[in-house]
Amino acid sequence: MTRTIRAFVLTGPREYSIEAVPAPSLVPGEAIIDVARVGLCGTDVEFFTGEMTYLKEGHSRYPMRLGHEWAGVVTAVGANVDSRWIGRRVMGDTMLGDGVCRRCKRGHQHVCAKREEVGVRGGRPGALAEQLTVPVTSLHELPDSVDDTLGALVEPGANSLRAAQAAVLHKGDRALVLGPGTIGLLTAMFAREAGADVHLMGRTQFELDFARSLGFENVWTEQDLPELPFDAVIDASNASHLPARALDLVEPAGRVVYIGLASTPSLLDTRALVFKDVTAIGVLSGSPTLDATIKSFAEGKVDPRPLVAATLSLEYAGAILAGERPAGVGPGPKFHFDPRM
Repeated sequence: MTRTIRAFVLTGPREYSIEAVPAPSLVPGEAIIDVARVGLCGTDVEFFTGEMTYLKEGHSRYPMRLGHEWAGVVTAVGANVDSRWIGRRVMGDTMLGDGVCRRCKRGHQHVCAKREEVGVRGGRPGALAEQLTVPVTSLHELPDSVDDTLGALVEPGANSLRAAQAAVLHKGDRALVLGPGTIGLLTAMFAREAGADVHLMGRTQFELDFARSLGFENVWTEQDLPELPFDAVIDASNASHLPARALDLVEPAGRVVYIGLASTPSLLDTRALVFKDVTAIGVLSGSPTLDATIKSFAEGKVDPRPLVAATLSLEYAGAILAGERPAGVGPGPKFHFDPRM
C-alpha cells in the first residue's frame, strides 16, 4: 500500500484542498525532510489569485504545492548522500539550478534559466505538507539557537539581508524602506543593525503602528513623508508607482534597491537615474546570503520572530492566502504553519 502524507494542494485560482498525496520517495542526491514550520509570502498569494507571472510564462502550473520558506528535520537520504545528514535540523535554498550552465558554475544558480524553485517553479513540490524532498546541496544546517520559527524566516531574511547589503549602508546613513511588510521590515532590521538611520513608508495606520512596536520611530505615509536626504531607498512594496518614486527620493550618487514586485509593469525615467548618478540594483533571491542570515539570527543580531502573527495548521492556509486574519492572532504580517498540527 502506498504511504501518503497530508498536503495543501492549490488546484486553480482560489481553489484548494487538503489532500492525501503520495509520500516522497528517495531520490539519489536528495533528502526527505519532515517539515516543522513553513511560511507563506506574497508570491504564494499571487499563485492563489492566479496573477503570478510564472503561470503566464509556463514555468508553473496547477495543481501545485506551495511553500518555500521552511524548516524541518532530515529523516532519510537517497543514494550518494552522507547518512550523517539524518537527524539534522535544516532549512533549504528555494533556487535549484541545473548545476551545469554558465550561471551555475559562476555561483549564480538562483538565476539559472532552467532552475526549479521549491514550491514555486518547475513542478517542484513545496513545504505546505508533512514532508518534502530536496537536493542535499540546497540544505543549510540550523544551530540550536535558531528555532523552527527563525528557521522558516531564514529564506525571507536572506532576501532582505541582500537588499540591505546592496544599499551599502554605513553608520549614520539615512535609509528609506518602502513597504513595511515582512520583507520591508526584515530589510529595515538589517539596515538598523548596519548602523543606518532607518525610515519606513507604508499605507495603513495598522502597519505603521506595528513598525513602531519594533522600535522604528520614523514611520510615514507617502503623504507625510518629510523632505530629507535619503542615501539609499529600498523598494519592498508591490505598488507599481513606487519604483519611480524611489528614484525621485534618493540622493544623487545614492543607491536604489528593488526587491518588491508589482502585479503590473513599473516605469522608470532612466534620465533621472543618469543625471543623479544613482546605482540601481535588483534582488531576486536570498541564495547568496542564507548562511549569513542564519548566523545573524543565531547570534541574536536580528530577531524577526515578532513578525509572525500565528502558527496554524494546514487547514487555515487557504483562508490566510485569501487575506483573512483569524481572531486572536498577533499584529505581524507573517503566518506560519505546522503540518504536524
